[in-house]
Amino acid sequence: MRIVVADRIAASGVEYLQRQDDFEVVEAYGSSPEEVLQLAREASAIIVRSETRITAEVIEAAPNLKVVGRAGVGVDNIDIQAASQKGVVVMNAPGGNTVATAELTFTHILCGARQIAQADASMKAGKWDRKLFGGVEVFHKTLGILGLGRIGSEIASRAQAFGMRVLAHDPYLAPARAEEMGVELLDLDAVFAEADFITVHMPLTEGTRNLIDKAAIARMRQGVRIFNCARGGIINQEDLVEAIRSGKVAYAGLDVYEKEPLPGNSELRGMQNLVLTPHLGASTQEAQESVGQEIAHSLAEALRGGVFRNALNMPSVDRKTLQALGPYFHLGETLGNFLQQIAPDQVKKLRITYFGRIVALDANPLTRNILKGYLKNISGENANSVNAPILLQQLGVENEVVKSNEARDYYDLILLEAETGDGRRYSVEGTVIGKAMLPRIVAINGRYVEAPPEGIMLLVENRDVPGIVGAIGTVLGQDGVNIAAMSLSRNRLGGLALNVVNLDSRPSDEAFQRILSSDAIESALVVAL
Repeated sequence: MRIVVADRIAASGVEYLQRQDDFEVVEAYGSSPEEVLQLAREASAIIVRSETRITAEVIEAAPNLKVVGRAGVGVDNIDIQAASQKGVVVMNAPGGNTVATAELTFTHILCGARQIAQADASMKAGKWDRKLFGGVEVFHKTLGILGLGRIGSEIASRAQAFGMRVLAHDPYLAPARAEEMGVELLDLDAVFAEADFITVHMPLTEGTRNLIDKAAIARMRQGVRIFNCARGGIINQEDLVEAIRSGKVAYAGLDVYEKEPLPGNSELRGMQNLVLTPHLGASTQEAQESVGQEIAHSLAEALRGGVFRNALNMPSVDRKTLQALGPYFHLGETLGNFLQQIAPDQVKKLRITYFGRIVALDANPLTRNILKGYLKNISGENANSVNAPILLQQLGVENEVVKSNEARDYYDLILLEAETGDGRRYSVEGTVIGKAMLPRIVAINGRYVEAPPEGIMLLVENRDVPGIVGAIGTVLGQDGVNIAAMSLSRNRLGGLALNVVNLDSRPSDEAFQRILSSDAIESALVVAL
């Protein structure tokens, strides 16, 4: 089997693959897109870092391709959807760069306190400006960490060693877990108001894009110091430049950018109180050695038909189990994603209950897929079917799996429940129907419906009075939003009704507010799957 190593990884990783008798290793560093396309035609696997793009065209041109391995975390340069459609597994190596990124972040924090980079440039220019580069101590200062996952947790421990008070905002982290780490868990505005230093460690999602913008910076302390070694786009770069110029932000450090490489004419390059590094988060010998070996071993095992470790688009199952559970994987992932969006951010416990024929199967791969769906909007690209239980545990969320012999209305049924610390429960139930085994949501919070779990879904709870369906349809029609399907449910005549509306596009904020403003509407929520 031919393995194309398109980007340079640790030599030990390449050497490991070369020692295997059943692999032919082609080192093709610095290949052009045209050369990659040609090399892919005979490849069983391709290893990349961030330089080479594995596009749909590359995947389509590679009939023997089984695995694409990313030596690192981010997979923005790989078309995962095209790979999934062709049955190509996409794997990454998420664990190797944790310490490296944490140490780089703390280096930025220390440079932000003492202006090391600016003083160095001044000295090399022949100057001696001791008074110009006064700094501050991090001792007894307050650090705000946005996102307390693997890297955020490492930052917290280092900050505590420097005598810093550590605050954190992570809407999905259980308070007990934060207490165990010695971190104060606060809402976002409280962190903004109290922190002297703020560092970002969240995935880039629609919810975190431009999380730190002009309005957010206005709520921060005068002279705050801001750092981002996570993902470009979480901090609005234009607003950051304006805040540095005004003095609101005393100092900032960036390792990631909205567009990479950073354009040569970017305003960021001319800012005095800003240190820039070219996406060096994983650029240590140890990190590169770790991710290189990790992806080489994982890829070799996958090519030989073993377990798929750190697979982003496929559960780690053998072919026989995969065939039996296959119809439920998409259902389970969408149910998990749906539940996360209808439940509060902080959840104490998740319970998964299987009914019917699923009970006789090894449901562990399906359970992992459900957890991956639940974590999709929380952990972004970091979540997969392998690490989902660990990520959930890091959030302090319990996970219980129940197999029930209780008779239900469907041959097979998956019930997901989320329980909060104060005892509130949220649930969704789903099954597959017909010969095509189409996924369907059949109950939401105990209310019976039948809706395809796909696309944009509008959930409206209203008093059971005439005209509500027509009113909703009118508002959506005026907004140019087409209704694909609708399911209605009510608890009793004249009581509360639940409308589940599948839409072809997301309604505007104005239209949503018009629906919500009706006296008969108790609640409304848009779920995006």
